[in-house]
Amino acid sequence: MSADKRRRAHGGEPAEGLAEVFAALGDPTRLRLVSLLCAGGLLSIAQLTTGTDMSRQGVTKHLQVLADAGLVRDVKLGRERLWELAPDRLDEARRSLEAIGRQWQTALERLKTFVESDSPDSSA
Repeated sequence: MSADKRRRAHGGEPAEGLAEVFAALGDPTRLRLVSLLCAGGLLSIAQLTTGTDMSRQGVTKHLQVLADAGLVRDVKLGRERLWELAPDRLDEARRSLEAIGRQWQTALERLKTFVESDSPDSSA
């Protein structure tokens, strides 16, 4: 599903549809899988389970949650199913967090201005 379709499905606002992304990334296993895919490109289930005590079925379930959130996608090469990062959704989440950070910074600056203008030292 494209980012535009997701926005329409979630009320038109980009940030409204991102709860699924942040929920998916809130799990340590899924966050590790995203990190591996960021660093490793196309990876198989076998490669993603190497060095873990998780079953292939367990990893597949986590990958499906990430895919449902639009963060990863599978590519079929012959009989093998490989997974890769879908960076558009991650970029959308990053932009949303940056916007929230700017709003927070603006609010802090307004609070600082208010506190400094209301302090006893400023009227002396």
